[in-house]
Amino acid sequence: MKVLITGSSGLIGRWVADRLKMEGCQVIGLDKAPPPAMSCLDESIQVDILNQAALLAALKNSAPDALIHLAARIDLNETRKLNGYAANIEGVRNVIESVRQTPTIRRFISTSSQLVCRVGYVPQSETDYCPNTLYGQSKVLTEQITREMDGGGKEWCLVRPTTVWGPYMGVHYQGLLKLIQNGRYFHCGHSPLYKSYSFAGNIAYQYWKLLAAPATAIHGKTFYLADYEPLSLRAYTNALAKELGAPLIPTVPLPFARFLAVVGDVFNAVGWRSFPFNNFRLNNILTEYQFDLSPTRAVCGELPYGFEDGIGATAKWYLESIKNQSK
Repeated sequence: MKVLITGSSGLIGRWVADRLKMEGCQVIGLDKAPPPAMSCLDESIQVDILNQAALLAALKNSAPDALIHLAARIDLNETRKLNGYAANIEGVRNVIESVRQTPTIRRFISTSSQLVCRVGYVPQSETDYCPNTLYGQSKVLTEQITREMDGGGKEWCLVRPTTVWGPYMGVHYQGLLKLIQNGRYFHCGHSPLYKSYSFAGNIAYQYWKLLAAPATAIHGKTFYLADYEPLSLRAYTNALAKELGAPLIPTVPLPFARFLAVVGDVFNAVGWRSFPFNNFRLNNILTEYQFDLSPTRAVCGELPYGFEDGIGATAKWYLESIKNQSK
């Protein structure tokens, strides 16, 4: 099978490419950024999905059998204009129209996000939305466009990854590892805080299984992608600290954590936007969320990586990255 991945230079894209190669696929990467070093891609195409003509030409020339759409703006930094997330709106229209016009493509996987609903909100249906960020709103539009355009008339499904962690994590999540390594991270209260997180190797496997599943099992459906067993944020960060050789993580009483969050809000308001702790982040830390992953499990089966596997791989990658940066 020949598979094209948009957003192939990102965290999920790199893991999906590796998994597809392991499964014997021919893998084409399409991204506006150049491919990372040591890429496993058979072919790399540098195109912005906002360029409709170039995108369509790339798809027709490469003639893939399937397309996994990952390209998106994924930060939460935009607070004023929804069109700041054009890649998640017009970019999706361009991708689906290009899929429609590429006769070789038979299957299309469109990537959304858990943040189509605010953290902690439990949707009652696939179209019960409750975003509280412009990014979340843009991903609602990703889903609505995918459904309205019927996935380009091909076999299609929508997926909602949760928080993804593991090697190749972006700067934001590397920041968490740096705080832990430097002894600057702290637990907010004593609750274990259970969340449906996704180890990158497992989510890549889920993409592969959705790609390979019978059409009747996936067509027109929406799947959350995460590890089936939620992890405890407290256990997760403690395990990372141990693997990184970092100090034991202290626990801050919840009232004091709330006070620090207010201080962070003030710092952010006066221009110190990089201050790493505020009420928005505290709320995300304290809010537990677990999704119904039974539909995903029914299609994808058991996952290849356990919690300890993910922790070990992540710590090793991060420490090697730090060593390489210092050379």
